[in-house]
Amino acid sequence: MEKAAHRRIAGLLGTLGALLALMLAGAGPAAAHATLESTDPHQNSVVATAPQAVTLTFSESVSLSSDSVRVLDPAGKAVDTGNPGHADGKADTARVGLNSGLANGTYTVAWRAVSEDSHPIGGAFTFSIGAPSDTSVSATALQGAKADGLVSALYGTGRTVAYAAFALLAGVAAFVLICWPEGATRRRMQRLLMTGWAALLASTVAVLMLRGPYERGSGIGKALDLSLVRATLDERIGTALAARLLLLAASGVFLSLLVGQLGQPARPAAQPGGAGSTGSAGSAGRVGDEEAEEAELRELEQRAAERPQREARLGLGVAGLVLSIALAATWVGADHASVGIQVWLSLPLGMLHLIAMALWLGGLAALLVALREGVGAQVVDRFSKVAFGSVAVLAATGVYQSWRGLGSWGALTGTEYGRLLLVKTGCVAVMLGAAWFSRTWLARLRAAPAEAAEIERTAVPEPVGAAAAHSEDPLRQAQLARQQAARESAGRERGLTPTRAGLRRSVLVEALVAVAVLVVTTMLTNSPPGRVASEVKAGAVAPAAGPAAGGAPAPQTEPGRTVELKLPYDTKGRTPNAKGTATVTLNPARTGPNEVHLALTGADGQPVDVPEVQLAFTLPDRDLGPLPVALTPEGTGRWSGTAQLPLAGTWVVSVQIRSSDIDQTTPTQQFKIG
Repeated sequence: MEKAAHRRIAGLLGTLGALLALMLAGAGPAAAHATLESTDPHQNSVVATAPQAVTLTFSESVSLSSDSVRVLDPAGKAVDTGNPGHADGKADTARVGLNSGLANGTYTVAWRAVSEDSHPIGGAFTFSIGAPSDTSVSATALQGAKADGLVSALYGTGRTVAYAAFALLAGVAAFVLICWPEGATRRRMQRLLMTGWAALLASTVAVLMLRGPYERGSGIGKALDLSLVRATLDERIGTALAARLLLLAASGVFLSLLVGQLGQPARPAAQPGGAGSTGSAGSAGRVGDEEAEEAELRELEQRAAERPQREARLGLGVAGLVLSIALAATWVGADHASVGIQVWLSLPLGMLHLIAMALWLGGLAALLVALREGVGAQVVDRFSKVAFGSVAVLAATGVYQSWRGLGSWGALTGTEYGRLLLVKTGCVAVMLGAAWFSRTWLARLRAAPAEAAEIERTAVPEPVGAAAAHSEDPLRQAQLARQQAARESAGRERGLTPTRAGLRRSVLVEALVAVAVLVVTTMLTNSPPGRVASEVKAGAVAPAAGPAAGGAPAPQTEPGRTVELKLPYDTKGRTPNAKGTATVTLNPARTGPNEVHLALTGADGQPVDVPEVQLAFTLPDRDLGPLPVALTPEGTGRWSGTAQLPLAGTWVVSVQIRSSDIDQTTPTQQFKIG
């Protein structure tokens, strides 16, 4: 039977190794988080004749759907031929054909795609044929640039549950194998393992079903659309989710082996005695030698009795490690780590980060149950060492991931990714503080030998006459059952000394803060890295694609129609340019092309220069924008450009100002057009 178990473990290891190799083989390098680099026709450009197609070029490969690129005429009617594809087979492009005979006027292009790191990206821009004109693009036409609110919330919840379930599954299994093998026999520990497995299975299926509506911005009703599920399976993240489901099937076999092998009581060693003991009494001079031989024999027999369980723990430990690495690869291979710089290093470090997180956070949940079961200080000591190593790995890999994702100190406070990273760091610091208190309680537990020993699980004797009552009176049977449960509960609570209670409270605080860490981690994976966040926010249209490049004529200014907007700013820095006023002027301040001037003055009213400034316009009630303006320097603290404002309404101008490497702000102000 032991050989059969070993064969099953070996088969499981082979299957897991093959799945892991498959996952890593599909995780090739990419250039960076996808951003829109150029368009044809150019943004805000005016072309003499109607183009045959609209082409978008990105910084990396993108995945497209049937409505990834939509072109709308001034009346809001779709004029594209549908089913966009890659131009000339290039994966970093998107092209859609246009209907023939297009009239003069301003056309709006709304686009949406999925970048190489599995995140949906989208935006909009305009171009004109012949001459600019007014346009009335409906909000629903550009709705695809944003995910449905309910779908986005459910999708994020599913990803959070998946992280937590992985931590529970891997962390509890490691706790049983390393710290407390006897825990495999405890019902509560088995429930934790099955909860982690079932939650990871359910969340993976939910994410797979919601991915299609999440990418395309459609409603929750599309979650059961099998065509969207099939399209998701053709993407990198779909392959990762499918592999995760296969790995969960293998993990079910692993859990059955874990409980089946470690849950068996160790074979008792044979006790020497009988004829051998009687024979040794016949010679008083040989008593000492016989006792030494018997002690050595008992030790050998004890080792032989424990050997099957040691071998089972070793085999299960290797299988569990391979399984954890493979499961971690299903996240890392389809997320930020799989694109950008140093992919060859970020992939293995990302997997290490996830596994260390699971060992720490999942182990905390297991420790809470173990303390309730009355484990001794020796088990807590083992977990303390595992947790210390996990925290060290988390710190090292976390520093690398932060550097890789941020790229600059300014991104730490100037981007959503950086701010979320600060929140996560704060939560981890709180967890470390709670862990310090846990170590203090553990030291007290070690200092009290009576409390440090494991609480034995003693059977409570059944009252006299209970057996007869069981068969004669159902009411009496129920009463005795309640008494039995009360005795067992009281026995457990008697083992909960003040020191153990304090340790449980500090561990519970760690576990609760861990939930917040998992939520912030999910938000981080859904946010573009800070290294490229500013490009994504501005639409990533190259400055060269300005009016001059597209052949657009300069906007006609009109006296008396200049709108001046003053935006006070303060980047909280200490340089002279950190605080002042940004002045934006528009002429003729109506739909169509507008001449824009931007001037920055310091607190003393003198012009100041800054390392970086970006100007953009957004029309919130039409879900249009941000539409960036390509700025041309005109001297100290002065820039100019052309803004194409296709619709009337209440617009928002935003000026992103960076006064140093780490100081940045974005003041905004509303104004009306038309």
